[in-house]
Amino acid sequence: MSGHVKLATIVSILLAACLGGAQAQQQVIGAPPEASNMKLVGTNDLQARSAYQPTIHHQGDRWIAYIGHHGGTDAIPDPVNPMTGNAEPNGTSIVDVTDPGHPKYLRHIPGQEGKYEGGGGQMVRVCDGKTLPKADPNAVYMLRTFGSEAHEIWNVADPSNPVLITRLAGLKDTHKSWWECDTGIAFLVSGATDWRTRRMTQVYDLSDPAHPVKIRDFGLPGQEPGSTGAVPTEVHGPISTGPEGNRVYFGYGTDKGGMLQIVDRDKLLNGPKEPTPDNLRFPEISRLMMSAFNGAHTTFPMLKMPIAEFAKDKDGKTRDIVMIVDEAILNECGEPRQMVWFADVTVESRPMMISSYTVPEASGSFCERGGRFGSHSSNESMAPVYYKKMAFIAFFNAGVRALDIRDPYHPREVGYFIPSITASTDKRCVPTDNGERCRVAIQTNNVETDDRGYIYIVDRANTGLHILELTGEARKAAGLP
Repeated sequence: MSGHVKLATIVSILLAACLGGAQAQQQVIGAPPEASNMKLVGTNDLQARSAYQPTIHHQGDRWIAYIGHHGGTDAIPDPVNPMTGNAEPNGTSIVDVTDPGHPKYLRHIPGQEGKYEGGGGQMVRVCDGKTLPKADPNAVYMLRTFGSEAHEIWNVADPSNPVLITRLAGLKDTHKSWWECDTGIAFLVSGATDWRTRRMTQVYDLSDPAHPVKIRDFGLPGQEPGSTGAVPTEVHGPISTGPEGNRVYFGYGTDKGGMLQIVDRDKLLNGPKEPTPDNLRFPEISRLMMSAFNGAHTTFPMLKMPIAEFAKDKDGKTRDIVMIVDEAILNECGEPRQMVWFADVTVESRPMMISSYTVPEASGSFCERGGRFGSHSSNESMAPVYYKKMAFIAFFNAGVRALDIRDPYHPREVGYFIPSITASTDKRCVPTDNGERCRVAIQTNNVETDDRGYIYIVDRANTGLHILELTGEARKAAGLP
């Protein structure tokens, strides 16, 4: 055998090994899920609708999941609802998860006609009427988006028979809103038609959902009507700590040019309302600018965290931490890695990054699996069962990852779950020189938890809802029995 033939043979063997390794990671229907310290409790296919935000609400002696959806696909723009026999635009799924091993689909409320980001009803929040200051105490209110054109409030006291109460329409976009159930103040990510950005924030008093009161419009200087020059990056979503914490943490950007903005809630609500540059700057405390490579999808505050390592220090035993989660946008690693970041905001005027986390790509050949690989969102429940102890991160084709965050300076993965694909799982494609290449992979999109400790993940590629629980080391880290 000549030297050239030997070299060619070696190269062929190595290439085959590399390709075989990538192919071995391709998900196939019927294969078991991949998991460590997490196990499947129950599942529901959500009528094969692309899912975004799950919100889990305790209603009387029942637990109900309200799940927002993206628009339909090119292949199936309006999936058939088997409960009605009708083709319906993706909107909101309502699922009884009282028995998490046997979730029961109750109702689908159609959303805006449209495909992908151009339709559906992605966002959903829920408040009890008995908690809202001026509401009907017998009602349960669901705030949802209606595609890009409106916010709606429904009475879901009977989750099988929701009733529309209020509609705030005339918008050019909507997205990830926040609703304070104890005050009724809502921070609605919207697209006001006269603003220069696709998404800004409209602040409303929804303490009486039947009679909304607008408080103000808010955004970054340069986005407001009549401004000129470059337009700053759009908001993705806020999280408020309410009147007690008196802070709102806004995330701007998605997968690039991100920013954490820390805002004084009282000044935002009660300060001057006219959207001038000075008035928009007035409630701002500080900003943490991120790399041009990364955005800020979720900005989750964890204030007054006790840090064991600092327990004997004279000062700084507790720290105010904000977990920032980027969103991966492009399939098959076609952009900088989107990750999870931890910022110490104890000194609010000088917030600083202290740590980060990502799934190691080589642990699953995730860039070759298909679809997006990278972070998207975290759970947002502040219930004591996990708050300041565990965080759950939706990581698209790497499933959901469980992080021990008790030391936010050194976050540590302690579990993961990657669901199996099904016949409903939609393909994800990338352009090639010869057209496009399509692969089928799980796309774990969003995650939430309930007070019982169950973890709920939903899939962007139509694979449905998976309800999980922790096992082993992860369960021990969370302090669960």
